[in-house]
Amino acid sequence: MGLKKLVSCFMSLLCFSFLSYTVSSSAPKSSSWLPLSSFPLRSSLLDTLTGPIPGGHWTLLMESIGISAMHMQLLNNDKIIVFDRTDFGHSNLSLPPGAPCHSNDSVVGVDCTAHSLLYDVRTNTIRPLFLHTDTWCSSGSVGPNGTLFQTGGYGRGERVVRGFTPCKDDYCDWIEYPETLAARRWYASNQILPDGRVIVVGGRGSHNYEFLPKDAGPEALRLRFLAETSDGRDRENNLYPFLHLLPDGNLFIFANNRSILLNYRRYRVIKEFPVMPGGDKRSYPLTGSSALLPLVLQGGGGNKPEMPEVEVLICGGGKLGSFELARSKIFPEASRTCGRLKVTDDNPAWVMEQMPMPRVMGDMIMLPTGDVLIINGASHGTAGWDDADNPALNPVLYKTYEPDPTRRFITMNPSRIPRMYHSTAVLVADGRIIVGGSNPNPYYNFTGVRFPTELSLESFAPHYLDSQYSRYRPLIMAVEKPERVVAYGETLPVTYVLQVGNQQVGVAVTMLMPPFATHSYGMNQRLVVPNVERLDRLSAVAYRVTVRMPGNINVAPPGYYLLFVVNMDVPSPGVWVQLRSR
Repeated sequence: MGLKKLVSCFMSLLCFSFLSYTVSSSAPKSSSWLPLSSFPLRSSLLDTLTGPIPGGHWTLLMESIGISAMHMQLLNNDKIIVFDRTDFGHSNLSLPPGAPCHSNDSVVGVDCTAHSLLYDVRTNTIRPLFLHTDTWCSSGSVGPNGTLFQTGGYGRGERVVRGFTPCKDDYCDWIEYPETLAARRWYASNQILPDGRVIVVGGRGSHNYEFLPKDAGPEALRLRFLAETSDGRDRENNLYPFLHLLPDGNLFIFANNRSILLNYRRYRVIKEFPVMPGGDKRSYPLTGSSALLPLVLQGGGGNKPEMPEVEVLICGGGKLGSFELARSKIFPEASRTCGRLKVTDDNPAWVMEQMPMPRVMGDMIMLPTGDVLIINGASHGTAGWDDADNPALNPVLYKTYEPDPTRRFITMNPSRIPRMYHSTAVLVADGRIIVGGSNPNPYYNFTGVRFPTELSLESFAPHYLDSQYSRYRPLIMAVEKPERVVAYGETLPVTYVLQVGNQQVGVAVTMLMPPFATHSYGMNQRLVVPNVERLDRLSAVAYRVTVRMPGNINVAPPGYYLLFVVNMDVPSPGVWVQLRSR
C-alpha cells in the first residue's frame, strides 16, 4: 500500500470496519419516562457511603512482555499497540515469524528482536510487530478510520510517518514512509483535527509545526512561541508541548509555564494566556502532565454549535536547575502543584492546587466518571537517564467536580513496581488502567542500577471497580445504530441494564477518545459528555438513555470513542462507537 493510498484510507471514515457487538434497534411496547439530570450528577454513590473510598487494586498481568512500554495506544479492537525504540540493543522479544533482522541498531549492528507488539486486552496475550526505523520519543494520533498515524523518532526515524491499521486477523503490521515529515520530530506532539488531519508541533530543535496529510500551504510553519519557551540547549523545558483542540476550533498550546491560542487555519497566534504562577516548569525534562477536563454539553444538539466551558488541568513538574542537579545525582523535590485554567473565561486566571505529594513524570488519565487519575513518576528529580529518585508509587484520584479543593485529591493504593522515566498508562474499555514501561537507562539494563529496565505489564482497577459497587454498575446491552456509527447532531439511544439506580439522580453518558500515551502526556485525550434528552425505564432492570451527539465537530473530532453509561459515579464497561459526518 503506497503512502497516497494509506492517506486516503486514513481520511476515509469507511476504510476500516471494526468488530462490533449485536445491535438492537427495536423499540419497546411500553416504557416510563424518568426525570433527567445534569452532569456532574447531583449526588453520587461515593458521597453516600460511609468510610473512605476504596483505594483500588493492582494486578500483575505479565511479568514480561519482552519490551519496555515507552509508547502505548488503545485501538478500537481492544488491543494496545506498544513500542519502544530500536537503537539500543536486543529486546527480550523475538521478531514475528518470517520478519527480517534489521540493521538500524547503533549498539548491536544487526538486531533480530522486536521493539513493538500488540497486546490483546481481552486475552492477555501479545503478538510481536516489526519496526523498520527508530521510534524513540515519537508521537502519534488515531485518525477517523481507526488507523494510528505515528510520527517521528530518532536518527533515520526522525522524519518518518508510520501507519498501523487494526485488523481482525494476525497479519497487520507497521507500514513506514521515510522522509515524509518536513522537519525533525523528536519529542514532538500531535493533535487530531476536525477535518481528519493531524497537526504535529515542535520537537528538539524544531520550533515549527506541520500538517498530515500535507496541504497546499507551507510544509513547516514557524512557531516563535517554542523558541521563546526554551530554557537553553540540553534542558529546553518545552519539549512534548501540551496540545488541546478547543470547541472554537483553535488550538491551546502549553510549553514550559506559558500557553497560547493558535488559529492553525490562519497560521497565527491569537491569544497568550497568563504565565502559570509558582515558578515551576511543566514540560520535558521537568515533565508534568496535562488533561483537558470534560467537555459537558447541556441543552445543545442538532446543528446548533455547542460551546461548552473549557478547563485545562496541568500537574507536576519541577524547578529550573533541577535537571543539572540531577545529572550530579542531587535530586530536588518535584512540584507539588496543579494549575487549573478556564480558557473560555474572558479573563482566564490559573487556580493553583496542592497535590498530596510531589510528582514529576506522572500520567494523567481521564476516567469515565470525569475524574482524573494521576499515576506513575517520581517525587524527586527530572526525566532523563537515571535523573530521578523516590518512585511515586501511589496513584492520586483528582475529583474534578468536588467543590472543596482540600477534598479534591485522594491517595490510592500503591504499586510495588517503580514506573519512572519512559513509563506509560492507558485506560481500557472495562475501566482498568493498563500500566507498563519504565526504563531510565540508556539500554536494557536489569542489574547494577537503582531502577532496572521494567518489562512487566500490570493493571490498576480504580475505586469504582470495587466489588461492593457491582450492583450499581450499568451494563450496556445495545447501541441502537447500525454498526455503532453515529453522525454529528444525531440522537443515540443506548439500552442498558442496572440492578440499583437512583431515579432522582439519573445517569450520564460519557465518550472517551483514547490517548496516544508517552512521556507523561496523553495526546488527543478528551472526554465528551453529550446531552441526555430522554431516559426511559423499559422493565424492572432495563433502561434506555437517549443522548444527542455534538453538532460542533470541534467538540469531538471524528473517530472512535469509548462510550460509557455512568450511574452514581460508577461507569459501565465501555463500548466502541464511531462518530462521523453524515
